[in-house]
Amino acid sequence: MTKTAADYAWFENDFPDIAEAYCFTLVRGLSPAELMSRLEGRPEAPLQGIAAVVDATFAQYDLEEDRQLVAMTTVGTWTLLIEPNGYLGVTEEQALPASAGASWVSHFVNINGVGTFLWAENQVLRLCFDPMFPEDRWGAEPDELLDVMRRIGFHFDDDDPETDLSSPAAFALAEHLTGVAVTPALLRDTTFTCATVRIR
Repeated sequence: MTKTAADYAWFENDFPDIAEAYCFTLVRGLSPAELMSRLEGRPEAPLQGIAAVVDATFAQYDLEEDRQLVAMTTVGTWTLLIEPNGYLGVTEEQALPASAGASWVSHFVNINGVGTFLWAENQVLRLCFDPMFPEDRWGAEPDELLDVMRRIGFHFDDDDPETDLSSPAAFALAEHLTGVAVTPALLRDTTFTCATVRIR
């Protein structure tokens, strides 16, 4: 059964430090090491828990303004890449080449509430849209997930509720596409493989 936005309402409440600006990317077909090679990442010390990752990310900005910290872990057949305050995963110029031979599902939001959901398969952009404005979609299959998106809770109509559930809905859509559930325990307890990548 497809999860809905309500199933991810905990994220903003339980993890406010990352919820205001993040990029979560799931990649099938590449190990963390292979993904970092494609992104020209530089290995860094592992970190346990997303709170430590967030702290290290902002410390990294003070050290090198042109590099950002990213955290990775393996979940089943997928590699989860987390960027606090980052956007690499939804940058088409980087994500599409890196998705060669792989499936790539990424969603992002910044501190101003601007967001992007991106789904690519083997360098082909299948679907891209801002979760706040799902009526405006592009890619090779912009309408393929339309019914699923409505069930998940994306707001398409002017008379939809005022409550903004676009970020939780993006998590639910990513789970629908990948089968990977992001959970509080995953974020809190995982020892993440870390690297820094150049900000372009």
